[in-house]
Amino acid sequence: MPKANGLSYRDAGVDIDAGNRLVDLIKPLVKATARPGADAEIGGFGGVFDLKRAGFKDPLLVAATDGVGTKLKLAIDASKHDTIGIDLVAMNVNDLIVQGAEPLLFLDYFACGKLQPDVAADVVRGIAEGCQEAGCALIGGETAEMPGIYKDGDYDLAGFSLGAVEREKLLPKKDVKPGDILLGIPSSGVHSNGFSLVRKVVSVSGADLLASAPFDRSRSLIDALLVPTRIYVKSVLSALKANDGIKALCHITGGGFVDNIPRVLPKGTAAKVDLDEIHALPVFQWLAQAGNIEEMEMLRTFNCGIGLIVVAAKENAGAVADAFKHAGERIAPIGEIVAGEGVQFSGNLKLKA
Repeated sequence: MPKANGLSYRDAGVDIDAGNRLVDLIKPLVKATARPGADAEIGGFGGVFDLKRAGFKDPLLVAATDGVGTKLKLAIDASKHDTIGIDLVAMNVNDLIVQGAEPLLFLDYFACGKLQPDVAADVVRGIAEGCQEAGCALIGGETAEMPGIYKDGDYDLAGFSLGAVEREKLLPKKDVKPGDILLGIPSSGVHSNGFSLVRKVVSVSGADLLASAPFDRSRSLIDALLVPTRIYVKSVLSALKANDGIKALCHITGGGFVDNIPRVLPKGTAAKVDLDEIHALPVFQWLAQAGNIEEMEMLRTFNCGIGLIVVAAKENAGAVADAFKHAGERIAPIGEIVAGEGVQFSGNLKLKA
């Protein structure tokens, strides 16, 4: 017999029925991400992926995990939950593809104080959209309702992705050397890095997030800042298949140019970036001016308009660029590899409109 006035899990702040409702809401979203190797069904204790069905012969597995930083705070404040999941996928799969790895599967972790199934379903809708864009299966995840840890209305996100690459195709190649060319591919905006500084600029400048963006009157400032991170997977896979002249790829995330480019360079080499060739997007011009941010701080915090950098031998750079253009990308030379260490800059960012 139940005890009179006995406590339940719901009394403690956790609603199992809400969790079950969320699963029902997202099942068709998850199913839409099925691909060879995974049926994208959820509900089991773990997800299964069949590398043989995916067509790999001698694969290396490449894993990545990431979140979306404090961009999440803007999404929550704006009650705009349907695109932040795209960012979550992008931050993971872009880190896989720059190593030559095809993203195969994705899992998400959603934690909150009180589960609102409709909000969580909007988040997963974005995750599923990102997975479809990246060609990977959403095979599972975790929803954690933790009252006392998160305030009602707040939630946190983390993503986990696994990819594979044939052993001989792993990037970066070991022959990156002085004379190689740097090619830049545009970003869609701030992507998902530096948002603590973005939010600080908004605060000190007194900008109204709901008013028209100072740099784009066609939409609100909040919508302009929440433009999802670009997913480069399909264009990179197309270029890799069409041309074997790509030596290295670099995803410009937290740390900007300064910290990310050296991650793909062998000892004794440096990247010399011509800032005159980088056309800073209007959002970065606004951030620099409204926050009085110095050029070097911009370069070590934001992508400044370049989301992906390609390294190719000088004699192959034209063919590599053509492969990316055929895949729908705008791409242009922004520098070269030289002897030295780290990143060297010439010219100046165009930070004034």
